[in-house]
Amino acid sequence: MSSVSAGVASVSGASGRRRLTAYQYAIETLRTEILQGKLKAGDRLRQDDLARRLEMSTTPVREALRTLVSEGLVFFDVHRGAVVRGLTIDDVNELYRLRKTLEPMMAEQAMATLREGDIVNAQALHAEMLATSDVAQWTELNQAFHAALWASQDNSRLAHLIKTLRDASGPYIALSLHMRPVHIDVSNREHQTMLDEYRARDVAAARRHTQEHLDATLRIIVKAIEQTEAAANA
Repeated sequence: MSSVSAGVASVSGASGRRRLTAYQYAIETLRTEILQGKLKAGDRLRQDDLARRLEMSTTPVREALRTLVSEGLVFFDVHRGAVVRGLTIDDVNELYRLRKTLEPMMAEQAMATLREGDIVNAQALHAEMLATSDVAQWTELNQAFHAALWASQDNSRLAHLIKTLRDASGPYIALSLHMRPVHIDVSNREHQTMLDEYRARDVAAARRHTQEHLDATLRIIVKAIEQTEAAANA
């Protein structure tokens, strides 16, 4: 039995070799293959086939597929089972049009009820983001960072709307980071600016910078989708 099928795998990365559970290996492998266009929109993901290819049992594969569904990269069809979802420019444009309307509003509302602990939590998450080059980990920390700044508004209807939009944006952000890893450094600098604006309770600057941050991210995502489509059709 291979190390993967035994439940643990070793992979190489920027930080050296590390050991992964079978589930972690499956989710990282499948997520990367989808984002890089190796698994294309409409492709069926059969558990048995994937388990054989990844040399593991079907249980971690099934768990990985559930996670990919929650991330929006895969959907379940009644007749076809797990299917790769396409990432489209029209969809991401709509998502970001809504986010650019709602998130500056949230910045203003959150700043009015901001607590010192919210800043402390966001700063700690920012430090973790500076310390990692792992795209999946950075993406999760990015979600948590913004949630920390808006924690005082957790129970508002606006927060629930934005969370839905941000969750739907996750696969697009991951794609942009896979295609252009330098965007992590750019975003880290922008997040430090956000922290400074929230500390200063500078509402006008926070609203403006939130929109600029979303505009810049959208441009990178659109370019990443275009590159992926071009590579797939080459």
